[in-house]
Amino acid sequence: MFLLAAEGGESEHNPIIPIWQEIVVGTVAFAVLCFVLMKFVFPRMEQTFQARVDAIEGGIKRAEAAQAEANQLLEQYRAQLAEARTDAAKIRDDARADAEGIRQDLLAKAREESDRVIQAGKDALAAERATIVRELRAEVGTIAVDLASKIVGESLADEARRKGTVDRFLSGLESTGAR
Repeated sequence: MFLLAAEGGESEHNPIIPIWQEIVVGTVAFAVLCFVLMKFVFPRMEQTFQARVDAIEGGIKRAEAAQAEANQLLEQYRAQLAEARTDAAKIRDDARADAEGIRQDLLAKAREESDRVIQAGKDALAAERATIVRELRAEVGTIAVDLASKIVGESLADEARRKGTVDRFLSGLESTGAR
């Protein structure tokens, strides 16, 4: 370029039309630049982009896997919770049934004890009554003999006679009391 201008200005150069040597040098420089970009820079950029895409897709896949695992754990938790509630209800029902059985056993034992106490009381009353009746018979017999002796005027000291008289008197009283 400087050469042409130094030669004396034989031709005036048009500023709109580029000089052909600049076009050749520019084309060669552009070709070298394109070759370097295509050979070294673009593959590196592609690797970087691919690594980023893989990282994003891997992150998405990991997130989806984690979400699926979380959903599975949630379902397991819900199943365990439902099972625990069922078990708790069964245990509660069993406890109620056991309590009712114990209550029935206690009531049966209380009834048996009550019946035993009542029977013991009846037996004690019957024994006491029999004792009182014996004592009263003896006392009534003695009183009757004394009274009969005073009325009849004779002594009823003889035991056999006295016993027969007392028995007749008591039989008469029982037959009168039975009516």
